Amino acid sequence: MSGGGPSGLTPEQVERVVAIAMDLARGGDTEQLMEFIDHGLPVDTADADANTLLMLAAYHGHAGTVRALLARGADPDLRNARDQAPIAGALFKGADEVVTVLRDAGADLDAGTPSARAAAAMFGRAHLLAD
Repeated sequence: MSGGGPSGLTPEQVERVVAIAMDLARGGDTEQLMEFIDHGLPVDTADADANTLLMLAAYHGHAGTVRALLARGADPDLRNARDQAPIAGALFKGADEVVTVLRDAGADLDAGTPSARAAAAMFGRAHLLAD
């Protein structure tokens, strides 16, 4: 989302909208978050640390929100500024259902630092990535 563009929002307003959307993703408020996306917020919007809506929803264990974002075209492999992928974040947090949703969506198990495979091994969750 760029400020002053077709949305007619100032950069400050765009920043506030993105902050609200990030909070909705963190909190798993799927319905409200989807309203933002349906009204033009790009599904792969990211914060200053390159955490996407999907990353935040995954990290906080909100499988329903992750499913909804993926259904709207979110990229399951976008990594944040620390080179972390959403599936590795979900493994770290023990969000097993989110891991399954992302794996089923084709998330790259070898991307990021640590990769999902490495994170699964570190945290005793390798069974979640088995075929």
